[in-house]
Amino acid sequence: MSDAIDLSQRLSTFSDHWSPRTVAQFNACDVMVVKVEGEFVWHKHDDTDDFFLVLKGVLDIELRDRTVTLKPGQMYVVPKGVEHRPVAREEVHLLLIEPTGTPNTGDRATAAARKVV
Repeated sequence: MSDAIDLSQRLSTFSDHWSPRTVAQFNACDVMVVKVEGEFVWHKHDDTDDFFLVLKGVLDIELRDRTVTLKPGQMYVVPKGVEHRPVAREEVHLLLIEPTGTPNTGDRATAAARKVV
């Protein structure tokens, strides 16, 4: 990596929601930015935790027994195997970190294709 990565600039290159963009890789993990709005599907990841860091907006992560609300600068890690559903009432910008190849829905058949920006 030869230059700093400007996350705001990378987020400005696309407008679609729920379609993560890889901005870097380290230790077999993808570092991604994504714009989200509305409700995502209930899902779980059997083999990996799910990391969320809010850059802009407010994100609710619904769990079966409670809701975790994140504001800018806040993060949450959903433990592997725990069902959850991210919900954004208005557009939210997130930083995600996942092992390379992890499907965002927990199921390769329904996952969004990975793109690089």
